[in-house]
Amino acid sequence: MMFDFKRKIQDLRISMSEIISMIDMEELKSEINLLEEKSQSPELWKDGKKGSKLMTTLASKKSFYKNIDQINSSLESYFQLSQEANKEDIAILEKDSNEDIESIEKGIEDLKTELQFSGEYDNFDALITISGGAGGVDAQDWASMILRMYLRWADKRKFHADLLTTSPGEEAGIKSALIRIKGDRAFGLLKGEKGVHRLVRLSPFNSANLRHTSFALVEVIPDFQESVDVEINNDDLKVEAFKASGAGGQSVQKNSSAIRLTHRPSGIVVSVQNERSQSQNKNIAMQILKSKLVDLEIQKNKEKEDELKGEFVSAEWGNQVRSYVLHPYTLVKDIRSGYEIADVNSVLDGDLDQILLEFVKFARKSQIG
Repeated sequence: MMFDFKRKIQDLRISMSEIISMIDMEELKSEINLLEEKSQSPELWKDGKKGSKLMTTLASKKSFYKNIDQINSSLESYFQLSQEANKEDIAILEKDSNEDIESIEKGIEDLKTELQFSGEYDNFDALITISGGAGGVDAQDWASMILRMYLRWADKRKFHADLLTTSPGEEAGIKSALIRIKGDRAFGLLKGEKGVHRLVRLSPFNSANLRHTSFALVEVIPDFQESVDVEINNDDLKVEAFKASGAGGQSVQKNSSAIRLTHRPSGIVVSVQNERSQSQNKNIAMQILKSKLVDLEIQKNKEKEDELKGEFVSAEWGNQVRSYVLHPYTLVKDIRSGYEIADVNSVLDGDLDQILLEFVKFARKSQIG
């Protein structure tokens, strides 16, 4: 028992040292001090939203720092006690500290989760664009299946999902769609979805029911909303009103309330049609355009050329992030993390959590390595 307790403390210390090795504690402390200074500025509180966001970030960083410090201190105390104690004392220490050790174990797991979502924009909501790729009507049907998958996932997580615009396919499915998903760490969870998703199945649109491969392109960016100031010159903007497309009947708005914005310098096009008012759609489109422009600037600042947001990614055989096979066997495989699951239908029905978390872990390990 004595050696079991000592080994447990040692294992927990190793886990904690691994966590600390991933963080620059001095830099974290400096960030906290800087945020505290900014929070004292009267200028900040002229914009209540900015002030509130800064305080939320400050509280999160302070809590993270405090938790690391407290858990590490507790473990070091237990380590020193276990090194100096005899067999009888260890037995008493183990019994008395049982709840505290369990709390430390949970704290370490929470820190690991926090670390996995330590990206600058992980706490933001997510904007997802889905486009049918190579594969004709099959690809458009596949794009609609991907759209349903994310909407079902958001619903299961009790996240809020807005279908901002959709462009129907000629025969079935969709050519493209834009959705906003609001929820805790939505972008942090979904950012790994960016890329080409490949489907292999027996085509329901082929009279011979032949095996067919379809592709859909998924783009994910943070929804910056009003957290950043982006000046857009009206001369750079082309604004078009058009009639919302849909399934027909009452769901199609008769007036031209849908809005399409084209930002000429970047070539970014944003369409929004989910609100009845043209001005509401224009406001939402402007928010999304600003988010896309900020994201474009972020990507441009990255060192690797293949990460540039402005670079076109063809939704064909290359650039795949995940494959979904319905025939001749069933399998979903994430090509980056290597994670596989045989139950394709559950994934397509929104059971994405494990795949998303496996990628987050993989991405974190790759960053550290």
